[in-house]
Amino acid sequence: MSTQQGQDAKFFQRGKIEEFRAELQAAEAKDKKYQKRKTVLKKIVANITMGNDMSPLFHDVIQCIGTPLLEIKKMVYLFLVSYGRSKPDQIHLVIPSFLQDCNDRNPLIRALAIRTMSYIPISVVTEALSDQLRHCLKDRDPYVRKTAAICVAKVYTADPRKAERKGFVELLRDMLIDENATVVANAVAALSEIGDRQDGVIFKLNLTIANKLLGALGESSEWGQIYILDSLLRYVPEQHADAEMMAERVIVQLQHANSAVVLTTIKALLYLMNYMGDRRLIDYICRKMGPPLVTLLSSGPEVQYVALRNILLIIQRRPTVLKNDVKAFFCKYNDPIYVKLAKLEIMYRLAREENAREVLAELEEYASEVDVDFVRKAVRSIGRLAIKVEPAADKCIESLLKLIETKVTYVVQEAVIVTKDIFRRYPGKYEGIIPKLCENLDALDEPEAKAAMVWILGQFADKIDNADELLDDLVYSFLDEPAEVQLALLTAVVKLFIYKSQSEVTKALVHKVLKWATEDIDNPDLRDRGFMYWRMLAMNPAIAAEIVLAEKPAITTDSDRMDRGALDQLLLHTGTLGSIYHKNPETFIRNAAGRALIDSPALNANSRAVLVSLARPQLPPMAISVSGPGPVEPARPSQPGEAANHVPLPTIVESSRSDERDLLDVEGDDGAGGDSGEGYPDGDDDGPVTKAADPYASLGGAFGGYVTDVPQPVGGSRSGDLDDLLF
Repeated sequence: MSTQQGQDAKFFQRGKIEEFRAELQAAEAKDKKYQKRKTVLKKIVANITMGNDMSPLFHDVIQCIGTPLLEIKKMVYLFLVSYGRSKPDQIHLVIPSFLQDCNDRNPLIRALAIRTMSYIPISVVTEALSDQLRHCLKDRDPYVRKTAAICVAKVYTADPRKAERKGFVELLRDMLIDENATVVANAVAALSEIGDRQDGVIFKLNLTIANKLLGALGESSEWGQIYILDSLLRYVPEQHADAEMMAERVIVQLQHANSAVVLTTIKALLYLMNYMGDRRLIDYICRKMGPPLVTLLSSGPEVQYVALRNILLIIQRRPTVLKNDVKAFFCKYNDPIYVKLAKLEIMYRLAREENAREVLAELEEYASEVDVDFVRKAVRSIGRLAIKVEPAADKCIESLLKLIETKVTYVVQEAVIVTKDIFRRYPGKYEGIIPKLCENLDALDEPEAKAAMVWILGQFADKIDNADELLDDLVYSFLDEPAEVQLALLTAVVKLFIYKSQSEVTKALVHKVLKWATEDIDNPDLRDRGFMYWRMLAMNPAIAAEIVLAEKPAITTDSDRMDRGALDQLLLHTGTLGSIYHKNPETFIRNAAGRALIDSPALNANSRAVLVSLARPQLPPMAISVSGPGPVEPARPSQPGEAANHVPLPTIVESSRSDERDLLDVEGDDGAGGDSGEGYPDGDDDGPVTKAADPYASLGGAFGGYVTDVPQPVGGSRSGDLDDLLF
């Protein structure tokens, strides 16, 4: 084969249309073995591959379509796939040949013809394709059937309503019980593609079909296994036992060598856990998921990054999966920066009292690296670790002081930023390090660091003897500072005045700043705050002191968490772009349908509490109800909502919905489906449910600029809820 490829390399040279046309015409005279035609067609296909326009040869190339040689037929069909849609006035010339090849004795030719026709979305071609596609879906050869299954998805993309009227979706549904595993996998792939469209039918599975698909799993290719495992998310268990039985059959796929199969298996298991009642089985599955995820980190950096972004979601929902594997995420010297940043975030999330010392030692090493962004993130992670794990706070403060002594500008500035948060987390405990911070005041040139230092000066002005002098120096450039620093200076000066109201220097300072803020500043936020402070101080300084110096609530790491419903929704996209961006696909892919957990008697209470229905666009007035005669699950007396054994043939309904919950259903309300989620710790029954802003809304950077980097005040919204990573 390598010799043949080396010989074909000579065809990749730019040629002229006239030369190719002349060679094709000359080949018609003396070419009994079709070698000349094959050579010319190879040159034409090579030029198409290089991006050269060969469409003027359309009429000449289609003359070769009747050649009985399969290799030539493949190249002609490849030419038609490339230029067929751009020649709607000439495409009718090849339809007779298409129809003839669809009935050829060779299954390869039949499949080739039906596949090529499905790639040409022109009405005259699709009309001729309909009957042939129906026959090929029932062909005796599995290769033709599996090709025809994918063709249905292509036809549906071109004209969804026409494909439904022709009954192709029903035929696809019936192929789910085909005896050939490859045919089953392709049918699932086609139905999944159709079901993922906002204007497509809603693809659902019942227990009978789901078990049939699992039976075909072992005989399928890797891609087939991925499609089958992904389709399990379209099955809604009605009983805990159903979900547990299915998980036990799927869990063996965690040992697969293909990383995509492993991630898809984990996605299916995470989904099924929402419908399980056996806590021991859930804990067992969590323990089994850890080693395969760690194994993915031995792959190349690209696969590592995909795995890390998925792990970041998984450990928020099921932290016990990797709670003892934090060392696996320690950075290596040759890791790319995006992998290092991803590992750093996961290290912080897995940190707890038992491993805080190891994590801190590793973060201290990273703080001496040469990459500035990585060092900044490491220093900030030390501060976040102090806030999260209280027993480690003293060690973290010692580490930050050592970093400040290095006098490296960006290290000092990050240390000041996180120290401000530590002061709020542990009020009255670490104020002794303030003089050390004040020594580095001149090194601060970034707005966030300068604003943090100004806040410290104002908040502890009563404990800093020369606070008025320090603030006076900072106020000198007030008009040139960014709005963030101006707001911090305004508040700090007012606090200083309240603490030292008898000082003439302080009075002059606050008057100067308030005058600038109300007269010389265009920023409305700053101006309004200046007027508010001025009026409070003028009317009642005592009340102003109570307001400005009110006790600050302690901060926590609650803002690091993702909303429960959003998290469960993202986990339904594990192993896809959505899990890398941490955004639902419908937000960045046109015409993609959303996914969410669907209510059922087996769904646990916390997941049900955050269910949100997914809005999908209305179908045209005449919709197709695809409701049978596919295999249905035997009715159980204890589950009255299941499908009946007898279902009618497809009927056209007018703006109405069928209440049947069969294998496939029509667009519309899909049975109380919606955005759902569960509380983080590993349990399904801890803590109240809250709605919070998504901290991963930004696609920029690997992990930079998180909202989660700014700890938020403790509120009553999470009362009684344990930290997600404190066990």
